[in-house]
Amino acid sequence: MVVQSPDRSNINPLCSMTNIVFYFQVHQPFRLRHYSFFNIGQSHIYEAANLNFELLNRISDRCYLPANEMLLKMIKDYGPDFKVAFSISGTALEQFEMYRPDVLDSFRRLLDTGQVELLAETYFHSLAALYSPIEFVRQVTKYKAKLKSLFGYEATTFRNTELIYDNAIAVQISKLGFKQIVAEGVDSYLDALSPTAAASHIFKAPGTNAPKLLLRQYRLSDDISFRFTEPSWPGYPLDADKYASWLRALAIEQRAESINLFMDYETFGEHRPLSSGILDFLYFLPKAVAAYPDMQFATPSEVLATAKPKKVYDVPKPTSWADDNRDISGWVLSHTQKDALKRVYTLEEAVMAKGSEALIHQWGKLQTSDHFYYMSTKYWGDGVREVFSPYKSPFDAYINYMNVLADFEQTIKG
Repeated sequence: MVVQSPDRSNINPLCSMTNIVFYFQVHQPFRLRHYSFFNIGQSHIYEAANLNFELLNRISDRCYLPANEMLLKMIKDYGPDFKVAFSISGTALEQFEMYRPDVLDSFRRLLDTGQVELLAETYFHSLAALYSPIEFVRQVTKYKAKLKSLFGYEATTFRNTELIYDNAIAVQISKLGFKQIVAEGVDSYLDALSPTAAASHIFKAPGTNAPKLLLRQYRLSDDISFRFTEPSWPGYPLDADKYASWLRALAIEQRAESINLFMDYETFGEHRPLSSGILDFLYFLPKAVAAYPDMQFATPSEVLATAKPKKVYDVPKPTSWADDNRDISGWVLSHTQKDALKRVYTLEEAVMAKGSEALIHQWGKLQTSDHFYYMSTKYWGDGVREVFSPYKSPFDAYINYMNVLADFEQTIKG
């Protein structure tokens, strides 16, 4: 089936088109195996290979393959009326290479359509932007090289780990040559604009020749990510026509240049099961959007290429897309998190002095943000973190990580 494109010939060219920007994060960490004090100095195998293999297989079969197949069908059926963007962490790409090359091939097929954009990020989905400018540059450079080698792709738009962003990070990203960033709109930095209003317009970072910004429309994004299967939600059940009408209402209310819908890709099949109809909702959404001839799907780079930002997004302290506060406390709040982060980044000089690519790579994997998120006590007990964590408690996550780190320290200093 090929869906006929809407007739836009009668639209006043002086009227702005509202762009719908779909962006999905794909990330899998290398989870650590149970590593006790007595393993230190005895074993340098840190990762839970069986667990990583099992989880990647499950999520590939539930989400990545069926969702990629659906996106490919949508692109074939809707033609240029549907576009989408991804960032795929370096640790996820490595695991696809190791365990599921069929998933990697399915992403290649999507890229081959020319209607899918890949965003750059830190290779190890790390917090290096907060702790080491040198390591941050190394990881982004490494990630760009990975995209080139796997897909022959050159990314022009940047998204930092978990949308972590502030003015200093904008400067770092600009020095790396990126003119475009996706980030989270946080109330306290929006100059009296609501996140709903802010996420409808193009911003720029402070300074001359600063990067342009697309800010996430978190309410409408979370309607899909978190509320789609919630019977008590007033919007339940959600279908494509209803959702498109909400997009249209927002576009009119805010004179929106873009509506930016960013979410974890695992929403489609893993967090929201296929039996919920989540992929059917996704399939029919472009058709529902096309019913409004002044709305269209676009990639981040398409929106930002010609955009002229009207406002500055001035963010002196780091923000993210996590939790209600949209801050970085999920990774850095507790004493155990701070201790672990200080210890791992203190090793930078010693690791680099070794000159071993294997050790440098292992150090990178130990920086993956998930390790520190598992240590968070902020919301432990709400049922959400337990789903993502392989540990019984945040303290168990800390002890296990620090045992691994102790052995790694001995290795590089021995």
